[in-house]
Amino acid sequence: MPLPAKVRLVEVGPRDGLQNEAQPISVADKVRLVDDLTAAGLSYVEVGSFVSPKWVPQMAGSAEVFAGIRQQPGVTYAALAPNMRGFEDALGAGVKEVAVFAAASESFSQRNINCSISESLQRFVPIMDAARQHGVRVRGYVSCVLGCPYEGQVDAAQVAAVARELYEMGCYEVSLGDTIGTGTPGATRHLFNVVGAQVPRPQLAGHFHDTYGQALANVYASLLEGISVFDSSVAGLGGCPYAKGASGNVASEDVLYMLQGLGIETGIDLEKLIEAGQRISLVLGRATGSRVARARNAC
Repeated sequence: MPLPAKVRLVEVGPRDGLQNEAQPISVADKVRLVDDLTAAGLSYVEVGSFVSPKWVPQMAGSAEVFAGIRQQPGVTYAALAPNMRGFEDALGAGVKEVAVFAAASESFSQRNINCSISESLQRFVPIMDAARQHGVRVRGYVSCVLGCPYEGQVDAAQVAAVARELYEMGCYEVSLGDTIGTGTPGATRHLFNVVGAQVPRPQLAGHFHDTYGQALANVYASLLEGISVFDSSVAGLGGCPYAKGASGNVASEDVLYMLQGLGIETGIDLEKLIEAGQRISLVLGRATGSRVARARNAC
């Protein structure tokens, strides 16, 4: 299968990247990050999350961030909305696309959201109904697709079953997430072969963590399977809570550098993306997690 001519990067740094940060990050800094990312050419940014601040304090100002950003035409500004209260709050903030998430592992589902996979999917039914009524698009996430911190290996058929339910429920796209970063290229290709038999490949995306240093290799393996949408996080924002000290999301700059080297179109300016990562890294008081950015800055 030939490599895709064009790839869309879904930038998750402002949400998935920042949500686990312990230090407070101002609304102004979050707004600046989102605006920097769209100025670099990103056409999809996950801006925030409408969840209880009791559970995710860092996302408490998501409505204010949406109100402050300079929304550009042709750019999708999305938010996580895991329940009806979150969806209603997102709607009130003018959000036009939301994301919901389920797990491919029963143990992870129980420990993360205190319910079974089936119960979690049922919670999304009213969200999907309301989204259709209000013209809001819904994207789905499946976590632990290549390994679970509690169960170990996860059966690709189980991933396919969850992804198919999300797709049939109305999610226009389903992102498969290697939450603990243990996946390897062979397992990744097998996963997309199995899931691709249940959900059309153009409706699938990859979300790889770099805990074991496999993220870029897994992105490339996915490209070989015809996948053309990938989630990534500027400056590699977002650690992995299941492996102390380990990296989490793959850095957007590193994915972009590889895609450019393959001659794949993205519409993103690498230098501007590096600048966006540097600016938020300074706010956080640490070096960027992007190897490409570190190499460029050392020159």
